[in-house]
Amino acid sequence: MRKMNILVVTGKLAANTVKASVNRGAEVLVLDIEVAAFTTPALLRRCLPPKKYDLILIPGLASGDFPGLEKELGIPVRLGPKHAVDLGFVLSFSEGLEFSPWIPACELLIEKKRSNAFLRMNELEQLADSPLSLRSVKIGGNSRMKVMAEIVDAGSMSKNELTDKIIYFVEQGADIIDLGISLDTSIGEVRTAVETARSVTDVPLSIDTLDPESINEAVDAGIDIVLSLNSKNIDKVKDKIIRDSTASVIIPDQPGDIESLFENIGSARTSGIRNIIADPVLEPAGHGLTESISRYYEFRKRDRITPLFFGAGNVTELVDADSIGINAILSSIAMELDANILFTPEFSHKAHDSVNELKTASIMMMLSRDRKSAPKDLGVNMLTIKEKRRREFGVMPESFIEAKGSEKWHLDPAGCFKIELTDDKIRNGKIIPGKIIVRNIIDKDIPIAGSTAKDILDTIIERGLISRLDHAAYLGRELMKAEIALKFKRSYSQDDKF
Repeated sequence: MRKMNILVVTGKLAANTVKASVNRGAEVLVLDIEVAAFTTPALLRRCLPPKKYDLILIPGLASGDFPGLEKELGIPVRLGPKHAVDLGFVLSFSEGLEFSPWIPACELLIEKKRSNAFLRMNELEQLADSPLSLRSVKIGGNSRMKVMAEIVDAGSMSKNELTDKIIYFVEQGADIIDLGISLDTSIGEVRTAVETARSVTDVPLSIDTLDPESINEAVDAGIDIVLSLNSKNIDKVKDKIIRDSTASVIIPDQPGDIESLFENIGSARTSGIRNIIADPVLEPAGHGLTESISRYYEFRKRDRITPLFFGAGNVTELVDADSIGINAILSSIAMELDANILFTPEFSHKAHDSVNELKTASIMMMLSRDRKSAPKDLGVNMLTIKEKRRREFGVMPESFIEAKGSEKWHLDPAGCFKIELTDDKIRNGKIIPGKIIVRNIIDKDIPIAGSTAKDILDTIIERGLISRLDHAAYLGRELMKAEIALKFKRSYSQDDKF
């Protein structure tokens, strides 16, 4: 196949970066303008070399109307990436990507790769073989690792509280909903919790308790999985579990005792329990994490088939570090151990969003295994703070004015503003995303709600609610902090450090 003949258009300031990024992947045309984004159809027409190209890539931030020029030339004129440093990356996909006259190539490529990644993941899941299937959810074998989200103390919740929590977890990507049952939960409350959960969702349900009476009640109510069985309760619950073919998570009698795990699995099978999931118990960091991972490895050497339960939440909940990176590496370890259920309660504030993180990680690990590659460049990623590719930094000028803040403050006659964030809420069975809420002390009965600093500030200016430049600058800073907090699902307090 003939290689595409591509012309990349840029301005003087970005010329060196463009040439370095393009390398030999395309020709570069440097226009007689400083900023590439100011490229116009007329300027491009005047400067074009007398050569036939298969494609002309203009800067991703160019806003001119190029369809007329495209028709005149008979050559597609399309938007390249927003940043010159991304050109090499974008050009590497030029043979299989249909560039757009409206969407910058970097955004188009990200969306295309993400879409392809999910299509492939769904295809792999449909083709996967698994030893256990619950309500059409495959568990084990070469299926995707499933995310189990625990609702702590579900039995004590009101029906509305439990319903909202289930809707939230399912929206976040939970494949299984686990109902955590405390020791003081009554049998009636167990049944109510299971029946309420079943009325809300069709995903598999599990119950998390060692109490035999609670387990038996949950099985009668139609639970799909029971957590957890060992030598102390198997005999008391086996009859109903066998009757309903309920899946059962088997644990050792003591967390570090892998032999008792195998003994309990053997006892369960001998009694007639068939749908078994093994849990060697993942320990928290500082309390045997490495040894517990070693037990998982030992289990998999001795048993290649039984689905494995992996309690990622035991680690994320008990370390003061951002959960997203921890969940990514735990999911990588789980993949290498052929684990099949990733468990998290998302209980503490610092572990918020763990269900979504584990779901994304499970998809990444499935695609990674399919490609036989490291979990990178998949079209799906968990990057939040760090960058995949850093943009070009500016150069420090030899002389400059040192910025200095002013101590002066003047009240704006148009009034001051109170800025707050709302949390995600469940309404009519759907998640309503949080927003930035701004109230003016003069116009306080009509608050402004939005998701971006720009939208809110534009509305404030349009309504004439601000009259001083210093106030506008302050408000822009605070609203941007609020927007970032909203994006990262953090709390926000006006005038406090982010």
